[in-house]
Amino acid sequence: MQINPVIKPKVATPALLVWSAVTLVLAVVLTVLSFTISGTVWLLVALTTLCVVVLLFWARRLRGQRQWQTDTAAQWKRIESLKAAGGTTTEITVLTVDALQPTGSWVTIRWNRFDYIQPAWIEALPEPIWPGSVLLIRPDPAQVRPGAPWPETYRISGDHVLAWAPLA
Repeated sequence: MQINPVIKPKVATPALLVWSAVTLVLAVVLTVLSFTISGTVWLLVALTTLCVVVLLFWARRLRGQRQWQTDTAAQWKRIESLKAAGGTTTEITVLTVDALQPTGSWVTIRWNRFDYIQPAWIEALPEPIWPGSVLLIRPDPAQVRPGAPWPETYRISGDHVLAWAPLA
């Protein structure tokens, strides 16, 4: 199963917060008991192990979120550099993926500049497309022309997709 790279990973979940709070309470109780009862080395070992496990979970979550933020910033930097390089480009946001097929996907897109929503066919790309992805594309002048009505369904050629990034 692939993880959706568009969704920002959560650091704190209710379960992790409860587990951390319980660990903190146990740490206080076990520390007090270790000073009052002699020969309770096992209490200190249990306390240390429990605290290390909780800290490792928090560290893993923080590292995952930091990596996601770094990757997202790099993707947006690439989009900005491609836009600045010249040529006609536009950003579209994939709102839904309606049907996956071997040669492409039926999606619902929003043209970010015009705030226009329409169905589209997008050819299969090397990476999967996720709802919430912002795609930088070269619009097809045969389909979208100034003064002409929008096509009922827009067709996105695979080579017209220049880059993608999660919705900011």
